[in-house]
Parts: sequence; C-alpha cells; structure tokens
Amino acid sequence: MNDDQLLRYSRHILLPEIGVEGQEAILASRVLVIGAGGLGSPAAMYLAAAGVGTVVLCDGDTVDLTNLQRQILHSAEGVGRLKVESGRDTLLRLNPQARIEPLAMRLDGAALDEQVAGADLVLDCSDNFATRHAINRACVRFRKPLVSGAAIRFDGQVSVFDLRRSDSPCYHCLFPEGQEVDEVRCAVMGVFAPLTGIIGATQAAEALKLLIGCGTSLDGRLLLLDGLAMEWRSVLLGRDPACEVCAGRDD
Repeated sequence: MNDDQLLRYSRHILLPEIGVEGQEAILASRVLVIGAGGLGSPAAMYLAAAGVGTVVLCDGDTVDLTNLQRQILHSAEGVGRLKVESGRDTLLRLNPQARIEPLAMRLDGAALDEQVAGADLVLDCSDNFATRHAINRACVRFRKPLVSGAAIRFDGQVSVFDLRRSDSPCYHCLFPEGQEVDEVRCAVMGVFAPLTGIIGATQAAEALKLLIGCGTSLDGRLLLLDGLAMEWRSVLLGRDPACEVCAGRDD
C-alpha cells in the first residue's frame, strides 16, 4: 500500500482483526455484484469505499424515477441512464482508486460462468428466483462464496453460502428450484426504503469478512429481519445431502 492508501484505510488497519494484511487482501480482491438496485446500491458503495480492488457491477436496467426512493447509487440526474453507468460514476466519486467494471446485461449462461469464475466472491443483489438459482449454480460449479440478500415490504433476509467448504449448504438447499414459492416484486408489493440499506450493508459486511478471513460468517445461517418490529431472527441451515445442485460437488 502507498501512503495515501495507508491513510485512507487507516480505520480498518487499526482493527487487529484486519490490519495491513487484511486491507491488502481487500485491495487485491475482485467482487461480482449482481444487481445495482436497492440491495446492490449500499453493498457496492461500502465495498468500493472499503477498498475492494475491482467491483464488477452487473445490471441490464436503466434508472427509473421510482428507483430513487431506495436505490442510493442513483440520483435524479441519472434517470434514463444505464444503472451500471450511473453506479460506476457514484462509486468512483466515493473512491477514485477503485476499479469499477460495469456490465449492462443480465448475466446468464457462459457469460455468468465467466464472471463467477473470475471473481473472488459473489453478491446476489438480484430480485427474482430464476437469477438467484442461476447464480447459485455457477457459484457451486466454481466453488465461490455467495452472499445472498433479499428485501420486500418490511421483511429482509441475508445469508452466506461459502461454497469453498464441503459442508456448506447452497441456495437450492434452502429454496429448491421448482418449489411453489410466491415471487413478490417491490414494483407490486412495495419496499421500505431503509430496509434495502440494512440488508445491502449487511451483505457488504459479510463479503468483507470473507475476503479478510475474520470473524464468523453467516454460512449455515439465515438472518431474518422484521423491519416493522426491528427484530432479527437467526435460523440454522444445513446442507441437503440430496440437493440436486450441490450434492455432487467434490469434498
């Protein structure tokens, strides 16, 4: 690290759990953030501010006026712009030293595999089950840790699937694909603006801990937030030995 970086990240370096080595690990990392909306906004902002060397920001949508209530990467001036371009500009204002790679597309197939394979860690900040399951399959395939979040109405959830570990469950273990699950969208049901900030910031915290190798992650736990009561609940998760996605991965 140079003198500017030592000063910029000094409050991290002062923490014995992080120190110089931990901050260098953050600076050397490449993180894939899928979704530049309500969850991806705070997550990407904290990752860039904390010094993640490369943030790959993926989203195929444009900024809409209805996004501005909660998607803090974007401003009124950005309405109509691609979210990844608006987000890139915001992240570079936060930290000009960060490298931001905008991908204005919905990742799937070979493109998703390529990005997941090249990342140290993946944040799922998407808003639909099809994308979440595709991300999970890619992370299982390439043994990449996955930090997953969701927020709707006043309810939020976040978990870590550390697929580097043979005993870690995957997203499919928790929500089997094809299972009858009601998919609700904030466009129809609404979402409490600060809720996305709380969950997205928690995703960033879990991601940084995984990159540094400090603390205890949410691997094997699902954290649930009732935003109306402001109560957290933690549920233990186990790997499904019959899981169609992760049962066959090598130990």
